[in-house]
Amino acid sequence: MAGNREFFNRKLHSLLGVIPVGVFLIQHLVVNHFATRGEEAFNSASHFMESLPFRYLLEIFVIFLPLLYHAIYGLYIAFTAKNNTSKYSYFRNWMFYIQRITGVITLIFLVWHVWETRIQAAMGADVNFQMMENILANPFMLAFYIIGVLSAIFHFANGLWSFMVSWGITVSPRSQVISTYVTLGIFVALSIVGIRAIFAFV
Repeated sequence: MAGNREFFNRKLHSLLGVIPVGVFLIQHLVVNHFATRGEEAFNSASHFMESLPFRYLLEIFVIFLPLLYHAIYGLYIAFTAKNNTSKYSYFRNWMFYIQRITGVITLIFLVWHVWETRIQAAMGADVNFQMMENILANPFMLAFYIIGVLSAIFHFANGLWSFMVSWGITVSPRSQVISTYVTLGIFVALSIVGIRAIFAFV
């Protein structure tokens, strides 16, 4: 019984990490990338997202609740997993280890980012280009955002590899090698989008 519950929890954790959390990450990066086109373009894209119908229901049930489950169960995995990188220094063992580290970093970053944006917006602040410009004017915050964004992207890309294995999409060793290159490509592509967006505010 406990084994079935563990299996279900891991499957759900894996699924939510890709859909909807991973999809939201990509959407968020794309919206932020509008900053590379200037202040007006970013503010328009941001305003469009804020004007979506049923926005609060979407945020609660499509973003925050799935993210909360993924984060809490992810912490359980991170602190109960037996990492054996010192004994078996294979590539996938290191990816397993880094996945847990980036998960914790991403969670810390997300909590802070939500506080700086969504919570401040609830208190009456405008979430716009100038807000992000002011935040990233601080060199410490700039470094924190770079680390946080790269951690989130790596966690998603590497988690996508695990998702495909877990859900029986990549079963053979060859398909898993191919998916490794694909997910590394996704990491690089999204990292370029994320870093360009950050520096557009600087």
